[in-house]
Amino acid sequence: MNGRRMRVVTTVVETNIHYPTDSSLMGDGIRVLTRLMKKATEIAGKAGTRLRDRTRSVQRRLIEIGRASRSKGKGGMEKMKAVYRKLVETTSRVVGQAKKFSVEIAQGVKSAAEVLDQAKLEGIGRELHSFLTRVQQVIRKTKARLFDGNTQAEDKLVSLFEPQTEIIRKGKASKPTEFGKLVKIQEAENQIVIAYEVYEQRPNDKDLLVPSVEIHQQRLNRVPTMVAGDAGFYSAQGEAQVQGMGVKRLSVPNRSTKSTERRRYQKQRWFRKGQKWRTGCEGRISILKRRHGLRRCRYKGNAGMKRWVGLGVIGDNLINIGRALAQ
Repeated sequence: MNGRRMRVVTTVVETNIHYPTDSSLMGDGIRVLTRLMKKATEIAGKAGTRLRDRTRSVQRRLIEIGRASRSKGKGGMEKMKAVYRKLVETTSRVVGQAKKFSVEIAQGVKSAAEVLDQAKLEGIGRELHSFLTRVQQVIRKTKARLFDGNTQAEDKLVSLFEPQTEIIRKGKASKPTEFGKLVKIQEAENQIVIAYEVYEQRPNDKDLLVPSVEIHQQRLNRVPTMVAGDAGFYSAQGEAQVQGMGVKRLSVPNRSTKSTERRRYQKQRWFRKGQKWRTGCEGRISILKRRHGLRRCRYKGNAGMKRWVGLGVIGDNLINIGRALAQ
């Protein structure tokens, strides 16, 4: 590997969650809050607020929503809204009860005689507070979507257990919406990944081109002669910056090819050859997902996602480095 060529691509690694719907998220919230309150009651006894288990009525509401969703037309939609109102009301009552439990644990109304039990109870109080915030966010977004007609996905929570999960649309016909984190994979020759990054918030691909070349230069001690990427990485400013850094051939197509000069530029033999080499990125992503498990992350949280992707990249690099050395 001499570092003369570089190609870059982004993909989505999904978090380990079920498909998110408003009803399933509220069902998850009620189940978790009720379970935590039951644990607190087992430790603290009957002191303070008494637990009322509403999980059975919630299950009935979820079944009713599933049936109503299969009904077509305005009547089915109105029926589903009516059931959702009942579900939101029940979820709000469970949240109110959980708030009381959280306050009583913090104030010592609910307490334990043993030191270890008290530590467990305080941990349950912290968990209650954390999940309360998430369930309240789900209620707000459900009300806004169903009753106010606001379908914007901003700040929408798609999992109570993986709250960092983002809704990402990359224009795939087979899977238009993915739930996870955007990952950048950057390669040099011999299919060796020289850099990867898991983004906590999805950036625009066009802002990643210049930093990728800088990373290539830092790690391989040279600026690549040829850089290849898909049209998402194109920007006039980025193209000028990369060429100013010393990249002689930049094979990143511009979606807008109204200019005769630009069309002629992109039809050059080296440009088309660079794009042909770039398509190898898709194969690399496919192998990382199929062979190394990057289709879905099994670890939890942002740190777990970074560790999962890193282990997959290391495993793939070991195979490719071995092949290169054998040759």
